[in-house]
Amino acid sequence: MSAEPKQRKPWPMKWVVLTIIAVLVPYTYLTLHYRKPGPAYRPYQDAQDRANVVRLLEAGYRRITIAAQRPAEPVKGAANAPILPATGGLPEALTKTLVQQPLLPAEILGVSAAGSLNTEQPYAIQFTCTLPDNKQQLAGASLYLRDSEIIVAPDFELLAGGLLARTRESVILLTVPGGSIKPGQYRVTLAGQRASRAWVLQVH
Repeated sequence: MSAEPKQRKPWPMKWVVLTIIAVLVPYTYLTLHYRKPGPAYRPYQDAQDRANVVRLLEAGYRRITIAAQRPAEPVKGAANAPILPATGGLPEALTKTLVQQPLLPAEILGVSAAGSLNTEQPYAIQFTCTLPDNKQQLAGASLYLRDSEIIVAPDFELLAGGLLARTRESVILLTVPGGSIKPGQYRVTLAGQRASRAWVLQVH
């Protein structure tokens, strides 16, 4: 008769723990040391962004990302420029150029912005707007500059799931970085879907 096979004894638990540590520590170090900073690579979104930049440049537009937030209290600044009503929506030339259209507020109700600016200073634009419903939240804003025309486009996004905003009316503060706009006189339009607002800005 053949001898019975010997049963292997399991590894002691301390060796299992040491093996796990020996693998995890180098892996964690290499991952953190060589991982590229910044957001993950998004092929579709990155390709879309590149196409958007090329199309804007070909149409003569320069796009500037501007800070957008909902201030806790109204911000007081320099004397306001005379604000005039303007046609809703983006200009046709810009609409045809953009790969992805921003989700504009329904109406721009009121604007507080200075009529003159030193080119090195940031430019604050505070406005009140209404949304089509209470299923949207502020996502950001962009400024489009071509010749003596500036188009400011606030962008909203749909709330996830069944979340709802408390009100359809929002107070938004936009801040254009200093040095973004060269000296000259510009017509600024803050775009809403149905009603926009416009004013003249003198940059020194």
